[in-house]
Amino acid sequence: TYEPTPRDSVALAEADILFENGLGFEVWLNRLFEASDSAARRVVVTQTIKPRELVVSDSIIEIDPHVWHLPENAKLMVEAITSALEEADPANRSGYRARHVAYVAQLNELQEWIAREAASIPTSRRKLVTTHDTFGYLADAYDFEVISVLGSVSSEVADPSATQMAEVIDRIRSLKIPAIFAENILNPKLTQQIAQEAGVTIVPTLYTDALGRSKSPASDYLSMMRFNVRTIAEALRDGGS
Repeated sequence: TYEPTPRDSVALAEADILFENGLGFEVWLNRLFEASDSAARRVVVTQTIKPRELVVSDSIIEIDPHVWHLPENAKLMVEAITSALEEADPANRSGYRARHVAYVAQLNELQEWIAREAASIPTSRRKLVTTHDTFGYLADAYDFEVISVLGSVSSEVADPSATQMAEVIDRIRSLKIPAIFAENILNPKLTQQIAQEAGVTIVPTLYTDALGRSKSPASDYLSMMRFNVRTIAEALRDGGS
């Protein structure tokens, strides 16, 4: 959903390295890169991560690019970034590696905290309803079931049909799911409608495909992860009790 700006083109033209998520996430990037006439080395930071596949239909399988929602994947991405910086700037190799070690320690601490938060939610309540399928990696690791309203890893697919909406609402009711979650990159009207018709709480917006603004509770990766997991845990653990 991101719309590149002229400033982005200038930044690319001046860059030595371009770090990208890959896995089909930045659908606009190739065109922007070519238009900028950049000579930057492109580094895909997800190359060592086994991608999750979502079966949409008998003929369609989507690759899930939302790898960062699992700290174990974030560590692999940080390693790719660090290695590329060391290669491009060997004179400062020791500094890059030292900061890598310090940041991985924070990711390990985050991983342990997420495990404790997930364990505090009864298994029967680990149902995560979002607009699009964005938390699959986190869900697989911590035994959540994801129920996606759009049924896709893409946030740009067409709105669901009335029949699809009714099926989601019926599932929410039958599973006695206490809350559903809006996303910071999408219009909340669809989620609000489903929450109203299913008679459940709509939770304060999660940060899914983008960080929050400066001074928000999700202005960097670590704070984003803690905000999302804390919000999910509180809503599913305590909601409806």
